[in-house]
Amino acid sequence: MAVVVEREKWELSPLTYGFLFFCCFFCVFLRPYFSRSGGAAARMTATVSSLSDLDRTASFLRFHSRFLLLYFLASVMEGLELFIGEYEFSYIRMSREQMVLAASAGAAASLVIGTFIGFLCDIIGPRKLCILFYFIHFLVGILKSLTMHPSILLSSLCIGITSTLYSFCFETWMVNKYEKHEHRMDLLSDSLLHDHRMDLLSDTFWLMTLLESSSLLGSQGLANFLIKDPHKGLLSPSVSAALLAIISILFIRKEWGDNHQKCTIKSYQKSFTGHILADKSIWMLGWAQASVHFSVSVFWILWAPTIVADGRELQLSNIYPCFLGSRMLGSTVFPWFSGTTSPLHNEEYSHLIAAFFVAGAVLSIIAYDYQDIGVLVVLFCIFHACVGLILPSLAKLRTMYVPSELRGGMISTSLVPANAAFLSVLVIGGYYRSLSNAVIMALASMGLLISVGCIHLLRRWKKHTHQNWHEL
Repeated sequence: MAVVVEREKWELSPLTYGFLFFCCFFCVFLRPYFSRSGGAAARMTATVSSLSDLDRTASFLRFHSRFLLLYFLASVMEGLELFIGEYEFSYIRMSREQMVLAASAGAAASLVIGTFIGFLCDIIGPRKLCILFYFIHFLVGILKSLTMHPSILLSSLCIGITSTLYSFCFETWMVNKYEKHEHRMDLLSDSLLHDHRMDLLSDTFWLMTLLESSSLLGSQGLANFLIKDPHKGLLSPSVSAALLAIISILFIRKEWGDNHQKCTIKSYQKSFTGHILADKSIWMLGWAQASVHFSVSVFWILWAPTIVADGRELQLSNIYPCFLGSRMLGSTVFPWFSGTTSPLHNEEYSHLIAAFFVAGAVLSIIAYDYQDIGVLVVLFCIFHACVGLILPSLAKLRTMYVPSELRGGMISTSLVPANAAFLSVLVIGGYYRSLSNAVIMALASMGLLISVGCIHLLRRWKKHTHQNWHEL
């Protein structure tokens, strides 16, 4: 008598999407009602009017809204290329070794070329690098539109460069614009006005993280809609990405001129060595950034194999939106901890230390023991919520510690160990299969837990600096 073993397919409850959506909604729209200083906005408006600075503030707000639109389009293009790249791998039936080599080529391009592009961003200006980002996407889109089987290696190299540009050139451009508007102020001693502008900059950081997550989610649906017949190639998504790139380039050239003050390589090298390489605080901040970048990169290559281990059955495309929704939730929580009127604002670094610790602990649990699918999904969602909180927090700390004219080089330099470690993981663990997935996940967890100590040191050094200043 034969025994029939029934295999039940695990499915995610549709209520999960609604829960994440309403949590994000409440975090955004209820925060003003719980602010500790309800009249601060009104007093700030009166102060701005009395200083005749309303026009300058409105000018930055106009740039702010247009910049977020450009950043949204850039995020959509990044998501399209990511989804199309995965579709190409399965469509042309690449082997595991071929996929690893293509991914390694992109990581190598980020490691070698991306590092120097960060310095170039500071020297010639981030606006030109943003145009370069869109132009590379345009070339890749045209290449994939004209050829039925484009060079996967060439595409991976280009996407590796654009991913590196995306990680720092837009943020650097926005901060430089903010600094120019800040320097135009005649009365910077007004603390209320200055605090309001710092809050505006912090809001921009979490909005960038929110838009990145939402656009990645939307680009998946857009790509699924455009790819109707796999036998006709990838014409429609590629044309869409190229059109978005052209629109963005024309919009940048029309709306903003290039008023960046260029510097010589020698003067930049001297300034970078004195302000970045010689500052131990920036080393701590750079390690924290590298650990997040490495852990996110590792997550995207290991989450699917981890969940479907032992032949478990589920629909991966239904789980992917939960991760991005959790990151959106984390970014919407950030304003509750940051800002002069934030309801939970107590210790400036406490929420960041807690987020790093929770993210590292979650990855360590996943690396240590086998888990059910439901538990794994919850742990991965918690990890992404922590990432959504960490990214804008680190961007704010960079504004406090890193000069705006050195920001691109600092970010690209901090990503060097992350890109080098990720390339090593791809080669050793993916190609030669000498590292297990659990070990790779444990390495990512270790980096995040070390970052807890780095941020703790930053807090101690800042307190020590303030105490010495008061004693003087």
